[in-house]
Amino acid sequence: MKKSNIVLIGFMGTGKSVIGRKIAKELNMDFLDTDHEIEELVGMKIRDIFRCYGEKRFRSEETLVIKRVSLCENTVISCGGGVVLSAENVAALRRCGLMVELYADAQVIFERVKNNRNRPLLKGASVEDIEARYESRRKFYEVADIRIDTGLQNIEETVKTLKQAVSDLEGR
Repeated sequence: MKKSNIVLIGFMGTGKSVIGRKIAKELNMDFLDTDHEIEELVGMKIRDIFRCYGEKRFRSEETLVIKRVSLCENTVISCGGGVVLSAENVAALRRCGLMVELYADAQVIFERVKNNRNRPLLKGASVEDIEARYESRRKFYEVADIRIDTGLQNIEETVKTLKQAVSDLEGR
């Protein structure tokens, strides 16, 4: 069953944007980052949306963006870490593409995001905080057709693994 899009889901800091851009280029696909799309729609950085309006407003804007990007074709869609918390978002994304969860160990995520000020939900978070938040979301990420551990490979290896997994799944 071939779907025209690759939808990257997973916790913050697992490499969705970096991997997404690279695989889109290699597969000659378009690339969309839903967080970037939200910032364009609202005219504010994600951290400022959270600071000024809170998570509820952010999630509302996220759902509007998911409705729009789910209409795309031949696109790698990198989703924010919490996109799977909404059944409506999951349904739209599942219809439009192959869902791939990128994941990594909490320590790896901590090292990747500890100096990043653009992640409001991880501001001041410890490894234990990251692990707890990931555990609370783990069941939501189970919607993925494919799971890839980005903590065990470099970017090029992850892209190669993802390309092979997509090829294998589409070949069925």
